[in-house]
Amino acid sequence: MSMDGRTCVITGAGRGIGRGIGIRLGEEGANVVVNYRSSEGSAAETADEVEAAGGNAIIVKADVTDREAVEAMREQCHEAFGPADVLVNNAGITADTQFTEMTREDWDRVMDVNLGGMFNCTQTFYDDIWEADEGRLINISSVVGKQGNFGQANYAAAKSGMFGFTRTIALELAQGGSTANCVAPGFTRTDMVEAVPDKVLDRIIASIPLERLAEVEDIAAVVKFLASEESAYVTGEVIDVNGGMDL
Repeated sequence: MSMDGRTCVITGAGRGIGRGIGIRLGEEGANVVVNYRSSEGSAAETADEVEAAGGNAIIVKADVTDREAVEAMREQCHEAFGPADVLVNNAGITADTQFTEMTREDWDRVMDVNLGGMFNCTQTFYDDIWEADEGRLINISSVVGKQGNFGQANYAAAKSGMFGFTRTIALELAQGGSTANCVAPGFTRTDMVEAVPDKVLDRIIASIPLERLAEVEDIAAVVKFLASEESAYVTGEVIDVNGGMDL
């Protein structure tokens, strides 16, 4: 089903999974708000690719941990396309180290972006999603939130926290006919993963039943489904896209 005229806000959309989601929604004719924090050039490239795919796009600089900046992003969205129909909370960071070496600053920084940013964006765009004709909230978590990962106690805790948040907001949004779901990708071929040493990457791939990393397009296809009318009766779900790592 086409998403012509649907307005989608994607945080952290300058590269990686966020960019792939933007392009996929652009292919469906969506209006895409490409959020970024620091890399304007990358965000502009995403916007160009969204438009080349058939959508409309604007780029908006906003640190998701800054509530005023997020509220300003909402105003820019409204000026360009009107209220948002879909919010994809994708922005996230890591600060990896073994727990005994982890500082409170490492902990707080990851929580502030991954959970605090989701809180800020969801609350700011909540009325848009509630009032939309089949509004959609989609949170991007991680397989690490389910399985844990050495050196990522902060990231795993934050990504796991997204599950409970999603299910609670799904209950509340249901009263307005809108949905909330969570996507938990496995290890995905992005700049971050491809920077992992070959020996480590080989061990990761060996642990995946499908014997390959996810491609960004694999994740974007699931998000597109959740953003569309086709997912109208799906809410409160955590959808794994990890090549069978939970089997």
